[in-house]
Amino acid sequence: MAALNFKGGDALMARLKEIADKAGQGGTLRVGFLENAKYPDGTPVAMVAAINEFGRPDHNQPPRPFFRRMIEEKQKGWGKSLGNLAVANEYDIDKSLGQMGEGMKGQLQASIQKFESPPLSPNTVAAKGFAKPLVDTGHMMNSVDYEVDT
Repeated sequence: MAALNFKGGDALMARLKEIADKAGQGGTLRVGFLENAKYPDGTPVAMVAAINEFGRPDHNQPPRPFFRRMIEEKQKGWGKSLGNLAVANEYDIDKSLGQMGEGMKGQLQASIQKFESPPLSPNTVAAKGFAKPLVDTGHMMNSVDYEVDT
């Protein structure tokens, strides 16, 4: 049996401790329609987004799952992206989660912007003057935000 000798174990342990200290206890990233986002009349944007996401059958409004669709399409890449950001930011969790939040915010806004099916009813198109679902004044899309808690 051959014997193996390793050198630099103390330096490795010091570096791992430094990384662990920077990462701390981790953190939380919330992306979406935060509590303070409201329409000018006081209506919470989250409520309007939920109605759009899940529909309102009693008002003949079908679900338009822009949020769930974005998660389904994008979540596979989030782990790798966060890992890359952590390395690039020398394991600064606040900075990494902030950059991740900015990216996810853009993904959600893009999902709202590109959403097309189901289309608006002909009556709604006639009343609004355009056929783009989910984008009326742009307030909901512009209210997408993120919050980092570490």
